[in-house]
Amino acid sequence: MNSNNWDVLISSARIQEGIRKLGLELTEIYSGKKIVVIPLLRGGFMFAADLVRNMNIDLQIEFLGAASYGEQTKSSGEVRLTLDTTLPLSGRDVLLVEDIVDTGLTLTYIQKLIKSRNPASLRTVVMLDKKARRQVDVDIYRCVFDIPDRFVFGYGLDNSGGFGRNLPDIVAIKD
Repeated sequence: MNSNNWDVLISSARIQEGIRKLGLELTEIYSGKKIVVIPLLRGGFMFAADLVRNMNIDLQIEFLGAASYGEQTKSSGEVRLTLDTTLPLSGRDVLLVEDIVDTGLTLTYIQKLIKSRNPASLRTVVMLDKKARRQVDVDIYRCVFDIPDRFVFGYGLDNSGGFGRNLPDIVAIKD
């Protein structure tokens, strides 16, 4: 990966500050409750790890995997479940953690799936919101950053070949 091919869109310091604020807010909301945090894999794992470290509450973590990109830079629109949760979600407060929402198709699919399991509540937080590509309305409780319609990777998101997730910043490919 050649850093001459991208620009830093959001620095690691800004990412951590945004996550810290969101963690404090969620701590207040869920105070006294035991919640299930579900990061959407693979991209949401870094965001979720930092987020739960900023939440001072009792919580459990489950994982859910979904894919709609394959090795492309744009969503195919076809969602495949690649990993399912193991805990029963009925009657539980659930926090879904997603890296990026663009078309909204994947997130809408996952939200419907989780709602079908009768949680007491479902909130969705996303690191990045790319509204310019939205195809369906999607219920997002909180977004850390709105971004323009550019292909991004880093901080858990890959560059379409599975690489780049380990970068500390969110970067955008140069036009």
